Amino acid sequence: MVPRWRTPTPNIRLHSLARGSFSEYRRITEVLRKETVGGALLLAATVVALLWANSPWSAGYFGLRDLHLGFEPWHLRLSLGEWASDGLLAIFFFVAGLELKREFVAGDLRRPGTAIVPVVAACGGVALPAIIFTLVNVAAGPSGGGDALRGWAVPTATDIAFALAVLAVINTHLPAALRTFLLTLAVVDDLIAIAIIAVFYASSLNPAFLGLAILPLAAFTWLVQRRVRSWYLLLPLALLTWALFHASGIHATVAGVLMGFAVPVIRSEKAGGPDAGPGLAEHFEHRFRPLSAGVAVPVFAFFSAGVHVGGPDGIGSALSDPVAIGIVLALVVGKAVGVFGSTWLVTKSRHAELDSDLAWVDVFGLALLAGVGFTVSLLVAGLAFGEGTLRDEHAKVAILAGSLAAAVLAAVVLRARNRHYRRLAALEAVDADGDGVPDAFGVEDVR
Repeated sequence: MVPRWRTPTPNIRLHSLARGSFSEYRRITEVLRKETVGGALLLAATVVALLWANSPWSAGYFGLRDLHLGFEPWHLRLSLGEWASDGLLAIFFFVAGLELKREFVAGDLRRPGTAIVPVVAACGGVALPAIIFTLVNVAAGPSGGGDALRGWAVPTATDIAFALAVLAVINTHLPAALRTFLLTLAVVDDLIAIAIIAVFYASSLNPAFLGLAILPLAAFTWLVQRRVRSWYLLLPLALLTWALFHASGIHATVAGVLMGFAVPVIRSEKAGGPDAGPGLAEHFEHRFRPLSAGVAVPVFAFFSAGVHVGGPDGIGSALSDPVAIGIVLALVVGKAVGVFGSTWLVTKSRHAELDSDLAWVDVFGLALLAGVGFTVSLLVAGLAFGEGTLRDEHAKVAILAGSLAAAVLAAVVLRARNRHYRRLAALEAVDADGDGVPDAFGVEDVR
């Protein structure tokens, strides 16, 4: 008999990867639509670079990539390829910083119970590939030692644009919860990768320039915290912050992430508070995401993906290099097992179960898709081995081969679930009561 003063605890079962709010569903859908278009441009830029680099006119491609522009002070005389990786990718990571902050401040992931699954999955998807790469190169002996181990972080990040381009090609209808999971996983991956770049791949750190970089960053933060949107004030400060970070020896893309984190997500009380519409972070994200997905990342891919895949230093040589073998295994096996295994473990440890709309084979297909690493992997490969070196070329071949293999395997699994996804998509679209919210979401906050 239960005492009258004690209320029985209901038997509530937790769910992993459950459906979020309708407002978050609409926002994620819009983000993924833009990233899918960007993914198509990314694929096109990669194909053009590969064809040109392996054509009779390849000298023109490499001459363009290695053309130096700029001026010597602050180490700003860079090749076009370096301008793309150091400059344009700062825009990509600025948007990543905005997205991550918004997810954890105002999105569904502000609740620890919801955030823990994709965050732990991302950590598993970073750790296991790094371990596999290291083990392969240590086991290879002298041929896998030395500078080879510097590439341990190459296969750690998921390329969201490339992954979504794969989904667009196979014409799958992922459930909303899985799409959110994929986006969050990729954003957290990018954040971890940037932390790794800042800590492990800083070169010739200059404390004076790093100290100076804090001043324009602080001014930028002060202005955006007061909801200033004037480009003629913010843009010079952003460029100065980027230049000083670049001169300090820390990769300049770190500046993009820090500036993204500085932008407020929620409107101030004076401006009407959270109910007054989108905050400054969403405003900037709306402005810069098309530039990131449509220009910055495809241009970077064009200058980074061009690798000579024929001859003695092409595919045959690359596939015998422990660095390339480690990258391929890490992307195809490490990512899938790391993401899937971490998701399964954190679900079971919370005494939770997978949402009723999903099956574990869906999560496995998504985990395979997480092995599509490209943008950040190419960036880290250049930092680890040096742009244009033989090992960098081998790493690029491996990144392309591993990403392609992961994409094909994911397509096989997800295509098998295509009918199920179509049924879920149809259910999500039903709005019998005509209130503007699909009935599958129930009664929720629709701001």
